[in-house]
Amino acid sequence: MGAVRSALRNGSSRELSQYFAPTIEIGFDGEKNIYNSTQAEIVMKDFFSKNAPSTFELIHQGQSGEGIQYAVGRYTGRSGTYRVYVKLKPTRGAPLIDTLDFTKE
Repeated sequence: MGAVRSALRNGSSRELSQYFAPTIEIGFDGEKNIYNSTQAEIVMKDFFSKNAPSTFELIHQGQSGEGIQYAVGRYTGRSGTYRVYVKLKPTRGAPLIDTLDFTKE
């Protein structure tokens, strides 16, 4: 989770995309779409270019009984503050990001 936090804090879509599952759900204010990892990197690059980060902090993180990791954080960017939900599903290697959801506060 540390590398994902760092990628969000740096606003680096390339860094973040290393942790994407083959398909990932990305949502902005309730509008959710499913992308392949290449499309998802483009979507996040666009988001970061419009909302360059000033801070990202984790508020809470945990893990379900099935090994699904999750985190809730606060992303402050140029256009405001977002509550961010990140869900990572276990894979054979490291857990990969399955869901990224940004909700403007």
